[in-house]
Amino acid sequence: MTRLQLERHQVWVYLAAILAGLGLGGWLPVLGAQLASLLWPLLALLLYVTFTQVPLARLPAAFRDGRFIAAVLIGNFLLIPLLVWGLIQFLPESPALRLGVLLVLLVPCTDWYITFTHLGRGDARRAIAVTPVNLLVQLMLLPVYLWLFMGEAEVAVIDHRPLVGALFGVVLLPLSLAFLSQRVVAKRPQRQAWLDWLGGWAVPLLAGVVFLIAASQVQVVAGALFELGRVLVVFAAFLLGAAVLGRVLSQLFRLPVPAGRALIFSLGTRNSFLVLPIALALPPAWEMAVVVIVLQSLVELFGMLVYLKWVPSKLLADVR
Repeated sequence: MTRLQLERHQVWVYLAAILAGLGLGGWLPVLGAQLASLLWPLLALLLYVTFTQVPLARLPAAFRDGRFIAAVLIGNFLLIPLLVWGLIQFLPESPALRLGVLLVLLVPCTDWYITFTHLGRGDARRAIAVTPVNLLVQLMLLPVYLWLFMGEAEVAVIDHRPLVGALFGVVLLPLSLAFLSQRVVAKRPQRQAWLDWLGGWAVPLLAGVVFLIAASQVQVVAGALFELGRVLVVFAAFLLGAAVLGRVLSQLFRLPVPAGRALIFSLGTRNSFLVLPIALALPPAWEMAVVVIVLQSLVELFGMLVYLKWVPSKLLADVR
């Protein structure tokens, strides 16, 4: 199958990968848990491939786009927290459950957000530029949000140190290697075909990531399914609300269409991969937070399949 064919049918590729992962994880749970160790290196490889397809030499220009940066910051750190505050009112009175929802919905994604932006015909250059800004601001504001929404006791159990290793291994290292790869190609243009070949692996690698998530986490989700019905509805409502907020903000800030799509994907994708280590470090009484974060990542995967079709074709289509 060619790269063009894969991109045209990517939604079905991801759906097949998810179903295969759920089936394998349910049939051989031990194997599914072992596959979890492959998730981080595969995600790093996916980000490397994605970064190689973005003109990183022109990256500094993205930081001068004040309107886009302002729209992302207002959306992620003012409007999204207001949306989340409204949504958690519909949740059961369970501190661990609510903590999991807050942890995952209050922090914008810093890894596969870029991949989905790229695949959804958004401005990946702007997406890369705003990623370190999103990370730094969320690290500063997450304890504040938790204190406002839940109280001081919940803030005390959060350990932010796992984020540092994840940021380096999954974002900064692939970004640096991609930059070096592009520098080598720039000096030897005959190697451009190699970068083009790498770009053809974006869809298969993302399919591999969603397969591993589904296979390794199906037992966790299934074990708490009865308690998670309302949480699933909240996550679905979040995806819809984030997309609508992104469209409104893109119009208010008069963003170009690709930048508007990058904004929508930034508001819709959350930091489940990076907050999961934080949740795993919580005391045993808070283990439901881990289940909630895992569920959100699975819901988001299905939601992004919808975004990839809906955002560029309907919600924020090209101007004709």
